[in-house]
Amino acid sequence: MAGHSQFKNIMHRKGAADARRSKLFSKLAKEITVGAKMGSPDPAMNSRLRLAIQNARAENMPKDNIERAIKKASIADAENYSEVRYEGYGPGGVAMIVEALTDNRNRTASAVRSVLSKFGGALGETGSVAFMFDRVGQITYPVSVGSADTVLEAAITAGADDVESDDEGHLVTATFSDLGDVAKNLEESLGEAETVKIVWKPQTTTVLDENKASSMMKLVSALDDDDDVQAVFSNFEVSDEIMEKLTAA
Repeated sequence: MAGHSQFKNIMHRKGAADARRSKLFSKLAKEITVGAKMGSPDPAMNSRLRLAIQNARAENMPKDNIERAIKKASIADAENYSEVRYEGYGPGGVAMIVEALTDNRNRTASAVRSVLSKFGGALGETGSVAFMFDRVGQITYPVSVGSADTVLEAAITAGADDVESDDEGHLVTATFSDLGDVAKNLEESLGEAETVKIVWKPQTTTVLDENKASSMMKLVSALDDDDDVQAVFSNFEVSDEIMEKLTAA
């Protein structure tokens, strides 16, 4: 019986991981399709599409999936997705920004509002929290690409604003307007990046206790589960001790 139980547990975890991967691929494909619709289907001529493909590859998305997503943009009756940004607050007054690609604004707004409310948050007006964040570009490289000094020198030459290096990799920050040029320059000196993304970086953080941090993590997870939500940003912060407790639970 114990062996049977272990088998079921393993299969359950595998099934959950496969489901998360499928959902991630679906979101990446949507971003690729939108990028292709907004410009040329040739990534060399379309920076948004190029970044979307690059991020899909970083998640090991199959080449066939990427090609289907690009072709989908040329289909006459393909869904038309709108880019929508929602702003609001989570538990403990945490500022939140939710980015979505949707073919039904009412459905997505209702879903985001419902999730925020369920976990002690609230949907706000556009602009209610965006002023608390900076819109920047972030480029990541693995540790294997070179030393901290090597990446720093390349980033300075490429026109980046900042570099953070640790045992997990290198994070290069650039202004929103310069991201494309910086990413291109870094690719010439360091090779293709792991990810190139536009993010909302908080100017200040809100520290949460264990209970509110737990609710916040559940809130973010629930938002991520929504097919229309592409990214969730917030300014919450917790101690390393609390984070270890929550991630081990």
